[in-house]
Amino acid sequence: MIFERTNPLTGAVASRAQAMPASDMPAVAARAAAAFPAWAATGPNARRALLMKAAAALEARGDDFVEAMTSEIGATRGWAMFNLNLAASMLREAAALTTQISGEVIPSDKPGCLAMALKEPVGVILGIAPWNAPIILGVRAIAVPLACGNCVILKGSELCPRTHGLIVDAFADAGFPEGVVNYVSNAQEQAADVVGALIDAPEIRRINFTGSTGVGRIIARRAADHLKPCILELGGKAPLIVLEDADLDEAVKAAAFGAFMNQGQICMSTERIILVDAIADAFCDRFAAKVATMPTGDPRQDGAPLGAVVDMRTVTHVNALIADALAKGAVLRSGGPAENVLMPATVIDRVSKGMAIYGDESFGPVVAIIRVRDEEDAVRVANDSDYGLSAAVFTRDAARGLAVARRIRSGICHVNGPTVHDEAQMPFGGVGASGYGRFGGKAGIDSFTELRWITIESQPGHYPI
Repeated sequence: MIFERTNPLTGAVASRAQAMPASDMPAVAARAAAAFPAWAATGPNARRALLMKAAAALEARGDDFVEAMTSEIGATRGWAMFNLNLAASMLREAAALTTQISGEVIPSDKPGCLAMALKEPVGVILGIAPWNAPIILGVRAIAVPLACGNCVILKGSELCPRTHGLIVDAFADAGFPEGVVNYVSNAQEQAADVVGALIDAPEIRRINFTGSTGVGRIIARRAADHLKPCILELGGKAPLIVLEDADLDEAVKAAAFGAFMNQGQICMSTERIILVDAIADAFCDRFAAKVATMPTGDPRQDGAPLGAVVDMRTVTHVNALIADALAKGAVLRSGGPAENVLMPATVIDRVSKGMAIYGDESFGPVVAIIRVRDEEDAVRVANDSDYGLSAAVFTRDAARGLAVARRIRSGICHVNGPTVHDEAQMPFGGVGASGYGRFGGKAGIDSFTELRWITIESQPGHYPI
């Protein structure tokens, strides 16, 4: 069977993909498991060479990726190319890690005992990737697991099956052995059954998921029934604190980028701008002027920094947040409700705790401005959230910035930089409702290997019985 993904802007068919049923999943898992022994035994430099080829193959399909992302999710060309470039960097970083999967010799109290801690491949890894940064997050789901000697299954998003399928095509172009990289696509109404069947498959040893907190909880519960570890990168409500001694021009640039890049549809998007009263009015005036230079346009035509949001459900959700805030006394600084997926950049000032936008993730082009008394109050508000993925603080005093950053409960915090910042070699992940576990760099090795204690005895044993 085939399912269709429609263009969110035009309604035309954007792509067609195979609607795999849950009954197909045992065979997919078995194919990956059959390929695992040979792939795990493949030397690190051979794995490195294939990952480097995959990076080049990914880049060679650049025009295809741009067309797919524009038509499937309404992305701008700039966002698609950013995705492509970072994803290729992730593959090259994963390639570099193949010889960094090291263990250690641990001193033993037992005479003649050589004790070692070894990191070994787990088996088959299930990676479930979302639509919002599809190349980055699709590649991230499988690159380091492959570098560690695991076989992988990429469960693509129903909203961008062609984009995720192109990733797997690039791995095939690179010459990965049969069964090492596997792809699953499914219609939206089949998603729960397909994912459940994959988690239940005994060959699947570990799951990584990037997506909403609600779905992450469901996956974690299902995996827990099988005692299968998960790496979960979930929602966010990223705060950006601006203190009274901040460089306001830098803070404005970072806040605008963090709030509205990819129409605010990034897990790290700046959702809350927390301003101390001393600079609040000055910042808001400059920020509104900056946002006025950021129009929304048809993503098929280069020029506008903002494109379409992914669907009308996003429009309905964001409009409801705006209406609720304004009804409860907030002030509209820029933008406003929209009638279609070309939503304007919207700034809501004087947001308070009783408003839905204060705590609910918007995942769209709207940002809340919250005014606070001082640094202490700013930290309190930043931490007044179930989420804890990314955060930022602006101050000219680096020591002060570091001290504030260490008080914010988040997996990531940037001093004098935007909340949206990702690099292949960095440990990426959150706390609280933003999930657990880490992707990226050497932290990724720990996530996708099994640590084993192995000993060799070199002297006769002496036992009490």
